[in-house]
Amino acid sequence: MTMTSRTAKSAARSTPVAALHIGSGDPVLLLHGFLLSPHCWEQVAQRMSAHCEVYAPAFAGHWGGPKVEGWALDVYALADQIEDQLDELGWRTCHIAGNSLGGWVGLELARRGRARTLTTIAAAGGWASPSLSQVRVGVKFASMIPFIEIGKLLGGVAINNALVQQVAALLVTKRTSAVARRDLATTLTAVLHCEAMIPLILGSLRAPGMDDLGELSTPVRMLLAEYDRIIPNSVYATRYLRELPESADRILVHGVGHVPMLEAPDRIATLIAEHIYASRGHLRAV
Repeated sequence: MTMTSRTAKSAARSTPVAALHIGSGDPVLLLHGFLLSPHCWEQVAQRMSAHCEVYAPAFAGHWGGPKVEGWALDVYALADQIEDQLDELGWRTCHIAGNSLGGWVGLELARRGRARTLTTIAAAGGWASPSLSQVRVGVKFASMIPFIEIGKLLGGVAINNALVQQVAALLVTKRTSAVARRDLATTLTAVLHCEAMIPLILGSLRAPGMDDLGELSTPVRMLLAEYDRIIPNSVYATRYLRELPESADRILVHGVGHVPMLEAPDRIATLIAEHIYASRGHLRAV
């Protein structure tokens, strides 16, 4: 199910979306984070659609995405899924922006030659395999499973509860007041409908580590969230900071949390657009 901008604005809050696909111009792929869905990109996509053809798909096992096959899922399988979708669109290459898990998948797609430019936003995957950091991330997400199962039992009572929404907002944002309650409700709905949680935790622990990033030829802009409570920069960004080519932008985005598209869509859209158009030798404001 691909939604136009008008439909997405009115209906995407309460229904799963296989992909947001709006606008015309430069092809831009937006990849969401673990447990989330294309809904988190809505505001950024709307801002970019005046000059770009924006495609934001749901990952396998996530709300609106294809079903997961088997008990394990990893970044390489997700990259395969996205590559198939790009082929269906006729996009040999495109500009890519990815948040968290989406940034990790974006790096893999760039390695495969599918990215004209890449913007990572609080990217996951910056750890060795096997490593203590890798295990700590898996344990952190596994500890959420009991609360998610309770949330599934409570359904709408949990999704629309102001206190639950604030707890969720504190995990993924810095300024909770900057996020509309219905956006928080949609975020919680996506989390409770994600079937990929256990398969991705298991798959990520078993998957081989990321190769050295120093040879990456794609123009990269790495955005770090100042108040990232999910994968703090001091632990999980050091490898990216060290290994990415010197030409890569390294930008600390002040005053935002792990999913900054929810609280600062103007800034995130502008930072992505700047990178896209700078790579072509000119700038255009969003």
